[in-house]
Amino acid sequence: MKSIVFQIPMVILSSLFLVSCAVMNGQNKSKGFNLFTVQQDKDLGAKVAGEIDGNPTEYPLLDSTQHKDVYAYLYKIRDKILNSGQVDLRDEFSWRLRIIHDDSTLNAFCTPGGYIYVYTGLMKYLDSEDQLAGVLGHEIAHADMRHSTRQMTTMFGVQILLEVLAGNYSALKQVSGALIGLKFSRKHETEADEWSVRYLCPTDYNADGGAGFFEKIEAQGGTKVPEFLSTHPDPGNRIEHFHNARVEQGCQGNQAFQNEYKAIIARLPK
Repeated sequence: MKSIVFQIPMVILSSLFLVSCAVMNGQNKSKGFNLFTVQQDKDLGAKVAGEIDGNPTEYPLLDSTQHKDVYAYLYKIRDKILNSGQVDLRDEFSWRLRIIHDDSTLNAFCTPGGYIYVYTGLMKYLDSEDQLAGVLGHEIAHADMRHSTRQMTTMFGVQILLEVLAGNYSALKQVSGALIGLKFSRKHETEADEWSVRYLCPTDYNADGGAGFFEKIEAQGGTKVPEFLSTHPDPGNRIEHFHNARVEQGCQGNQAFQNEYKAIIARLPK
């Protein structure tokens, strides 16, 4: 994929900087420097989601009406996370869920603005509801911390993201593809793991449910680490970080809901 470099008018940079600083100072946790506003995250995410939803060849989505029980189950998990009181952008972002029917892919991702996508391959790979909640918490954290626009600004520069917002379809295709396979920095991955625990801590889940995913990978020799979680840090360190965060935060939840999870997974198409 070729890098695209544009000259960015200083007036745009200045205005974005001023607005983004105001946004950062108004949140409960430091999200770092971001040239994009929350509204621009929402607009960008909506455009990317439209591109994904309109491309059934690459992204075969399960129909939410035909599989309403599975979707209702995922939304129940999502709502537990959003109602934890820890998600800063709970009321600003969409937090819409879609399931991609691809059993060969262990993946999940969340666009800017909170459009969440989960592959059936990942759902079938996991063993319990708390594990899926841990992964969803991780992806929600990436959006809530606005990691995607921060990371993609570094990758592409501001202008290509502005081109997407302006309706440039070629730029939209490039950004959509990059978002799905986006590799976050070590800092961003660690933050998302930590906030996954924070989101789950007030719930009845095992707050370190996200560790189960990495424990299963390690038990299989670490050969199935998916692209979306393959960069930093290594699975062993992440397992320890999940468990330590749960202890440090004094989380009391201990439910895995394994039987309920297996019943829902059995309803997924083969």
